[in-house]
Amino acid sequence: MSRPSSRSAAPLLLTLAPLLFTLACYTEIGLQMSVVPLFVHHVLGWGTVLAGFAVSAQYLATLATRTWAGERLDTTGARSVVITGLIAGAASGLLLITSDLCSHRADLSLTLLLAGRALLGFSESWVAVGVIMWNLYRAGPENAATVISWNGVCSYGGIALGAPIASLIFGSHSPLGGLTGVGVLCAVMMGACVLPGLRMQTTHPQNTDKQKLSLGAVIRGVLPHGCALGAASIGFGAIVSCLTLYFDAQHWKGAAFSLTLFGTFFVLTRFVFSRMINRVGGEKVAIVSMAVEALGLFVLAFGHTPLLAHIGASLTGVGFSLIFPALGVLAIERLGPENRGVALGGFSVFLDLAIGVSGPGLGLIIPLWGFSALFSIAAVFSLIGLGLTVALPRGRR
Repeated sequence: MSRPSSRSAAPLLLTLAPLLFTLACYTEIGLQMSVVPLFVHHVLGWGTVLAGFAVSAQYLATLATRTWAGERLDTTGARSVVITGLIAGAASGLLLITSDLCSHRADLSLTLLLAGRALLGFSESWVAVGVIMWNLYRAGPENAATVISWNGVCSYGGIALGAPIASLIFGSHSPLGGLTGVGVLCAVMMGACVLPGLRMQTTHPQNTDKQKLSLGAVIRGVLPHGCALGAASIGFGAIVSCLTLYFDAQHWKGAAFSLTLFGTFFVLTRFVFSRMINRVGGEKVAIVSMAVEALGLFVLAFGHTPLLAHIGASLTGVGFSLIFPALGVLAIERLGPENRGVALGGFSVFLDLAIGVSGPGLGLIIPLWGFSALFSIAAVFSLIGLGLTVALPRGRR
C-alpha cells in the first residue's frame, strides 16, 4: 500500500480523521479524571492515597503497554492498534457502570474501578501512539512536530471538554447520573469510533535493511530526553490526581472549571506556538515551557484563593503544552525512521511512569504537609526537568 498521494494538502487536513479517535479517547480520560477521585473518596470512603492511586492506575497501565503498542505499530500497522485501544476504552466505561452498581461493597467496587482505569490506560497508550504513527504516515515525517502537536491539541482539548460534562452527570440524580452515567457516555463514545476506524486506510511497516533496535537499546537511546520529560510531567500528575481533591479540601467549587482551564490553555498554546519547535529548536521551547510550568505550580502552592488556583492551573497548562512534542521530535530523530514507532512508545513511557508514580506519591504528601508542599515539590521537579534539558546530548544516534 502506498503512502497517501495528496501530500500537497495541509498536514492538518490529512490528519483530521484519526485525530477524532484521539479526541474521543481523551474526552473519556477527562470524563473520568474529574469524578473518579471524588467517587473513591466520598462514595466509597477511601482516603486520599487510594483516591490518587485510582487516577494513577490508568497511567501505570499505559506505562506497561506503551512499548507493546510501539512494537505492534512497527510490525502490523496503525489501524489494528487504534481499534484495539478504542475497544478497551469502551470496556473501561462498562466497568465504571459495574463499579457504581456495586458501590455498597466498597472493596469490590474499588477493584472494578481500578480494572476499568487500567483498561483506559491500555486504551490511551494504543490510541495515542497509534494515531500519531498513523498521521506520520499520512502527512509525512517532515511534519512530525505538527502531527505530535495536533495530537496533543485533541488530547488535552478532550480533557477540557470531558471534565465539566462529567461533573454535571456525576451530580445528577437521574437514572443515568453519577458514575453510571459517566460510564455509559464513555462506552458509547468509544464504541461508536470502531466502525469508522475499520473503514480507514491503514499504515504498513517501513521496509528497511537496517536492523531494528531492541527495547533496551531504544530506552537507552531516548533516556536523556525521557528523564527530562518525566521530571516535567510530575506537575501534570499533580493536576490530574490532586487538583479535584485540593478544591474539595478547601470547600471551593470549580474544580472541573479549573481542569477545563488547564486543558484550554494547553490547547491554545499548541495552536499558537507549536511551530516554534521547528523555528527555534526543541531544547529552547522545552526550557521556556518548563519554567512557565514551574511558575504555575508555585502559584497553586501559595495562592490560597480559587482565582489564583485557576490562574495556576492555566499557567501549568501553558507550560506543559509543548514539552512532549519539543522533546519527542528530538528523541525520535535520534533512533531513525525504522524505529519510529517503538521510539515514540519508549519515550512516552517516561511520561506514564512519572504520572503513575506521582498520583499515590503526591497523595502521601497531603496528610503530612498539605497541598502547598505538594504543588511546590511538583514545581521543583519541573525545574529539575529544565536542568536536564539544558544538558541534553545533541545529534542522532
